[in-house]
Amino acid sequence: MYPVNKIIISVAIGYLFGSFLTAEAVSYKCTGKSIKYIGTGNPGMANVMSQIGKKQGVIVLVGDILKILVAFFLSWQITGQTSTDQMILFTGFGGILGHNYPLWRKLHGGKGVTVTCTWLIVLMPLWGTISCIAGGIITLLTGYLPLGAVLIPFIAIPFTFWQKGIIAGCIMTAASFIMFTKHYHGLKRIIQGKENKINLINFSHQHRHTTK
Repeated sequence: MYPVNKIIISVAIGYLFGSFLTAEAVSYKCTGKSIKYIGTGNPGMANVMSQIGKKQGVIVLVGDILKILVAFFLSWQITGQTSTDQMILFTGFGGILGHNYPLWRKLHGGKGVTVTCTWLIVLMPLWGTISCIAGGIITLLTGYLPLGAVLIPFIAIPFTFWQKGIIAGCIMTAASFIMFTKHYHGLKRIIQGKENKINLINFSHQHRHTTK
């Protein structure tokens, strides 16, 4: 069993690094404004790419991946380089919480797709990658980013229970619920026929709904 003190350390490190919103830094650098005043207001790659530029969107993607990888490494060093699976599990979940609910932004963060995918792939290289690819395929087939995003952690739930145990499975279920709440309005618009599809050629998000 992973010691409680190591759980706290891992979650805290993940939260701290997750709270750094790459999109916010890129937006201020390029426009002088907070990302919350641009496009959908979401501090994520899609919004930055469609509103500021493709290069900037790629920077956000890479930054969000790197912040979680750095958190893993630091947590691994501090917790004694043991129980790697548990360290990844709790650090990654902390990263999701930090990215989605940063205290410095009054809990209004991003939607955590890139962070969640990074966590999944590191935690379960095979099944995590399969879950991410499946969500990506759904997005490509339907054109609806919220649908693909929600399915990524949802698909991973049974694999997590199978590969990593009950506690990990429950945490993955919680991560799936968080993803659902973050995309609830988008899913609702899909049902109502009001959600515009993403432009897959230009990778730009067409709708301008602000999700708060």
